[in-house]
Amino acid sequence: MKLAHILLTSAAVLAISLGPVQAKDTKKIGLAVANLQANFFNQIKQSVEDEAKKRGIQVVTVDAKGDGPTQVNQIQDLLTQNIDALIYIPAGAAAASVPVKLAKNAGIPVVNVDRNAEGAPGDTFLATDSVSSAKSVCDYILKQAGGKGKMVIIHGQKGTTPEVDRSKGCSESLKASPGVKVVAEQYSNMWGQDEGFQIMQNMLQANPDVSIVFAQADALALGTAQAIKVANPSQKIVVGGFDGDTAALEALSKGVFDVTATQQTQKMGRDAVANAVKLVAGEKVPAVQLMDATLTTKENVAGFIANHP
Repeated sequence: MKLAHILLTSAAVLAISLGPVQAKDTKKIGLAVANLQANFFNQIKQSVEDEAKKRGIQVVTVDAKGDGPTQVNQIQDLLTQNIDALIYIPAGAAAASVPVKLAKNAGIPVVNVDRNAEGAPGDTFLATDSVSSAKSVCDYILKQAGGKGKMVIIHGQKGTTPEVDRSKGCSESLKASPGVKVVAEQYSNMWGQDEGFQIMQNMLQANPDVSIVFAQADALALGTAQAIKVANPSQKIVVGGFDGDTAALEALSKGVFDVTATQQTQKMGRDAVANAVKLVAGEKVPAVQLMDATLTTKENVAGFIANHP
């Protein structure tokens, strides 16, 4: 009996002493962002840094400026800086798996945000449900056009998670509108406003009677709206975007374009930090965590301008 009591007591003491060692604290996080020229990524960056500051965590941020090889080099450097976790937004589809593999080989947990790495996902993936949200945007613009007409689609960066998912969602919407014909599609390289302008100019020259546009990012939608204004067509052209960028929300309130899907960028940033902390502490988190975006028009945009989710 005495021996059993001694063994039980020793086990209890050992468990207590090991507890704090196993639950590792997060002191430093690496944040690798695709492109800080994009308002969407800037919002996530600010939210990550704000949440980390509240928790007393240092954040080291690097900006790939849309270049995959640059991002690989940046993350290699981050891994030498004693980071406890990596929050990673891939700069593109090509080589997106390399940083995840590098981090995992170093024993660093990875939180992917907005874009996942095909073949080598992070420990968790936080993003908008772009399939259902894009379907909602396309449902809206097709309805506004009366369920008929010629449509063009300006895609985001080819092969990235949001581009693939938004294409899928809009495709689902189009199945229910046989009166709509997609007459042109083009990929952008950087999801940028200048690209949207140039692509839409070319599309209007080739298809002057187009009446519906789905631009897979708000910056592309703003460029599209500029091109339409310059061309001054006789018909109404319904334009849908995606993201809920701050400048785009202001433009939407003025009727510059018609609809977007406002993503929960502030929540993404907060949740990315919270999940990084859990992973560092050895806790389990879901492999995929999708959030809703809200269909946003001139009628409900004021609330998102005042308080972005």
